[in-house]
Amino acid sequence: MVRILSIVLTVNSNPLLSTFMINNLPDVRKVMWKAGFAIGAFCLATELIFCILRRRRSRPVNEVLFFPCETVCMEHILSPSLQLSCFCPLTHGKKTSMYHLLQHILSASSSLDVCIFAFTNTDLSRAVLALRSRGVAIRVLVEEKNVSICGSQIPVLLGAGICVRFNRTPISMHHKFAVVDGRKLITGSLNWTCTGVHDSNENVIVTEVTELVRPYVRQFARLWLCNDPEQTCV
Repeated sequence: MVRILSIVLTVNSNPLLSTFMINNLPDVRKVMWKAGFAIGAFCLATELIFCILRRRRSRPVNEVLFFPCETVCMEHILSPSLQLSCFCPLTHGKKTSMYHLLQHILSASSSLDVCIFAFTNTDLSRAVLALRSRGVAIRVLVEEKNVSICGSQIPVLLGAGICVRFNRTPISMHHKFAVVDGRKLITGSLNWTCTGVHDSNENVIVTEVTELVRPYVRQFARLWLCNDPEQTCV
């Protein structure tokens, strides 16, 4: 194919080659036709490959996770290069439900909205703090009565400058969901607690299906506004 393209590209710059082509016009036409066919086939194949790759990249995430699961090494997740140098007894490299959950949270590039009943799990807290250090905008809405429970991570998040609001309405805020970048939903029965992750049968659904994500985006916006200390819930 390279030889054919060389003939096509140099024909006008070489008088002897031009004369040869004139004297052998049928053969030249055949070569030109083959060159055109080869170029067209190459372009078509390239476009087909890119089309397949685009479809794979744009395919929405749909995943179901179940808990409890074993504890994973958070150092390895936050710094994968430590896999060979970390000798702690925790799980390394195994793609548990907790591993997948953390990866979905850490995939945030612009925003993370968390609406949770209770938040005591330190690994999930570290993931949120890691996003904060990367400049991701984070909002956390939590049930007020669970802010001061044993092991609560809310004071840690507040200390890091993360914006946290508390549900102060008469209706208990029992949600357990998060929205990543406004397009990925993480929801289910799992509270972000040590008990929920390690000692309870829980489920989490992760999806990027727009029809499912949008209602949660709207619900978070409503609850966030409703629990603004300077606003009155309508």
